[in-house]
Amino acid sequence: MKRFITLSSVAVFSTVIVILLINLAAAVTNVRGQQHEPAQTEAVAAQPARELSAEQARVIGWGFAAAAFSTGIGCLGAGVAVAYVGAAALGAISEKPELTARALIYVGLAEGIAIYGLIIAIMILTRI
Repeated sequence: MKRFITLSSVAVFSTVIVILLINLAAAVTNVRGQQHEPAQTEAVAAQPARELSAEQARVIGWGFAAAAFSTGIGCLGAGVAVAYVGAAALGAISEKPELTARALIYVGLAEGIAIYGLIIAIMILTRI
């Protein structure tokens, strides 16, 4: 069982790192693309484009990175918590089937950690 938990933790961690790198690359590309590309639609052309300084672009990039980190670390923590709580819950359910509802509540609480990370990421992204 320990080996399975270790392998699942490594899989979750590597998935989070890949998603983090994709989000960071998309954020950097988007910030750079806003500075150099002309407006392509009429609605955007009607509004004057806001020029970003190098400092503002750096702050926006760090904001996207912080949002990606909060989501990634929250999901990593939730994955580890669900692995331990889920294993314990299945053990308890196998001995006493009447504990199913209580065990599912604990698993749901462990999954809530990922939602907290997502909420923090949304709060960061609204400030950018």
